[in-house]
Amino acid sequence: MVRTLLVRGLLAGLLAGIVAGGFAFVFGEPHLDAAIALEEGAAAPAAAHVHDHEHGDEGALGRPVQKAGLFLATGLYGVAVGGVFALVFAGLRGRVGPRSDGGLALAAAGTAFGAIILVPFVKYPANPPAVGDPATIDQRTLLYVVMILVGLAATAVAVATGRRVTAGPWARWGMAAAAFLVPVVAAWVLLPGMDEVPEGFPATLLWEFRVASLGTQLVFWTAFGVLFGLLSDRAARRSAVAAVAG
Repeated sequence: MVRTLLVRGLLAGLLAGIVAGGFAFVFGEPHLDAAIALEEGAAAPAAAHVHDHEHGDEGALGRPVQKAGLFLATGLYGVAVGGVFALVFAGLRGRVGPRSDGGLALAAAGTAFGAIILVPFVKYPANPPAVGDPATIDQRTLLYVVMILVGLAATAVAVATGRRVTAGPWARWGMAAAAFLVPVVAAWVLLPGMDEVPEGFPATLLWEFRVASLGTQLVFWTAFGVLFGLLSDRAARRSAVAAVAG
C-alpha cells in the first residue's frame, strides 16, 4: 500500500509542480526580471562601458536558460514533496483527519501549506534580487528553517490537543487553534527580524514579487491536494467495486 501511495504522490507532485511552474512563469517572472534589472542597473559602474556590455550579454543569455529550467525545477520540487507527503499520508491514514482519502489529502495539503509555507512567510517573506545582504544569507536561511520547524511542531501539538479534548467541536477546535497559535506567535515575536530592503526599492515591485511567490506555493499545494485526493478516491472506488464483485 505504501508503494502505491508513493507512486501516487510522485505523480501528483510532478503534475502540481508543472502547474505551479506555469503560474510562476506568468505571474512571477516579470517581477523577477524587473528586480534583476534594478540590481544590474545599481551595480553597473557608469564608466565601465565595455564591461557593462559584456555583463548585459551574459544576463540576456542567462535569463532564457533560467526560464526554461523553471518547469524542471518546480517539477523536481513537486516530485520530492510528493514522495515525502505520501509517506506522511500513509502514517496519518485512518488515524487522524477525515475518513475519506480525498478529504484527508486536502486537509493534509492545506495543513502543510500553513505550517511549511505560510508560517515562515509571515515572518520572513520572500525577497527578489537586490534585496538582502549576501553576508547574512546563512543567518536568514537558518531563521527560515527554524520557522518551518516551529510550524511543524505547532501543527503536531495542535493535532494532539484536538484529539485529547473530549468536549464539543467548538471547544476542540478552539483548543487546537490556541495550541497552534501560541508557539507560532511567540516565534514571530521573539525571533529577530531581517528587514534588508534597500532605500528606494519600489514598494509595489516588492509586494507583487512576494504575492507571486506565495501564490506559486498556494497553487502548488492546492493542485497537489486536489490531484492526490482525486487519485486516492478513484483508487478507493475501484477497490470497493472489486470487493463487491469478488
